[in-house]
Amino acid sequence: MSGARVSGVLVPLFSLRSSGGWGIGEFPDLARFARWLALAGQSFVQVLPIGELPADERSPYSAMTAMALDPIFIALPAVVDFEALGGEEAFDDADRAALRALRTATGIAYPAVRAFKDKCMRRAWSRFTRLEVARGTPRAARWRAFTEREAWWLDDYTLFRALHAAHERRAWWDWPHGLATREEGALAEARAALGDERAYWSYVQWVAAEQWAEARREAWPVKVFGDLPFMISANSPDVWTRQDQFRFDGTVGVPPDAFSDTGQAWGLPPWRWEAMEPGGFEWMRHRARRAAALYDGFRLDHLVGLYRIYVRPRDPEVPAFFTPANEDEQLRLGETIVGLFRDAGAALVAEDHGTVPDFVRASIARLVLPGFKVMRWERRWQEPGQPFIDPADYPDVSVATTGTHDTEPLAQWWEELPDADRTAFLSSPSIARHLPPREEGGVPPFTPNVRDAILRAALGSRSEIVILPLQDVFGWRERINMPGTVGNDNWGWTLPWPVETWTDRRETLERAAALAEWTGELRIL
Repeated sequence: MSGARVSGVLVPLFSLRSSGGWGIGEFPDLARFARWLALAGQSFVQVLPIGELPADERSPYSAMTAMALDPIFIALPAVVDFEALGGEEAFDDADRAALRALRTATGIAYPAVRAFKDKCMRRAWSRFTRLEVARGTPRAARWRAFTEREAWWLDDYTLFRALHAAHERRAWWDWPHGLATREEGALAEARAALGDERAYWSYVQWVAAEQWAEARREAWPVKVFGDLPFMISANSPDVWTRQDQFRFDGTVGVPPDAFSDTGQAWGLPPWRWEAMEPGGFEWMRHRARRAAALYDGFRLDHLVGLYRIYVRPRDPEVPAFFTPANEDEQLRLGETIVGLFRDAGAALVAEDHGTVPDFVRASIARLVLPGFKVMRWERRWQEPGQPFIDPADYPDVSVATTGTHDTEPLAQWWEELPDADRTAFLSSPSIARHLPPREEGGVPPFTPNVRDAILRAALGSRSEIVILPLQDVFGWRERINMPGTVGNDNWGWTLPWPVETWTDRRETLERAAALAEWTGELRIL
């Protein structure tokens, strides 16, 4: 990052619900949460991906596109055109009932939130075209400037979204042949016929961009760090416009690892590096440019996939394979792609969990790219007893963390941990010195003392970056995601209290004061 040691908190944007929100965390909620982070002495907030998802998707790692923000995070009461129509006060009984259902839902009702916000955004768009665009107002000029400035990705995106709607949300490969294969005559006809729908989607992205930029401004000096998913959906404008650069005979996945004995197939199209290379990896450059514009820094998801892609063929008779196939090509590819992201100007960290070959770890060390040190996994695996590595011994160029969005929170992990491992974990000097004396032979449950000793050990590590999942800060047991599973329990966790109350609530203020004290003591900032 900047050379100084920094610490921050990991929390998904969708989790930051407010009392006035529409069933999900929204862009302005980020700034509200940042006020609490500032009280807690933290430098940044780490969010999960906020790219637009398909209508039937919940996972932020299965985005419809690498470029567009997800409109589900737009706060309608902050949209000028929606409020000018009367806002929530103008709702009829059916709309009031729909909004009430979103606000009282357990978890996040993704399809319902998405549909209701789209309905209201279309009303706002109608007003905008009628009273702003037609009159050439300054707001209309700002929208037009946005569409011109972002045309490098927005043109293909809006055409895709308009065609997607016109063909009953069918995948692009099920569109008429001329559109599916991008024949210029068919595309020109579609652009002319679908002009209003294309303009609507540009308006939606303009509103989202303005709200996101405002949230970042109001969050300052707390910085915002993002997460760049390794891949996107096959049914996306990115893949539709670059069909020769992706494979359709297999899916991206991973070999067997700590999360799955059989490995995982993610259902996402592998990119063909050999087809991208002659064009200078243009799509990767576009991703880097977009991410650097949205965030102060970002995490490279599934870093090893930038060096070699694990392809699981759709034909069960064909064995899975890596591409590129040999180590020299893998090394050249990975360092080229990392260089592209670094050249964009944002700070980078690398998600290097799971099975990562030694040459990749040597590469990121050579590139001075911080990898993750997840405390529960940092052990001397080849030594007798497999002792835990003390956080004070982590390398300087690394990210120390107590967990990730894919792991169970500390509290749950602790409860399932064998007594011998609990004892060994607490024996690490960085943890032990923050614990009160234990009774002889006693192995403590997950008490506040144990929780805080682990947090303080993470903050006291040598790592230049420390990320604390919000659940671990409070000792909560709710998890964000269970890898390898699909269901409403995943990606639906929200804060137990409205985000706007966090600077006034006793529980949150006490935690903020503790974090600020520990961070200050250890001179993290």
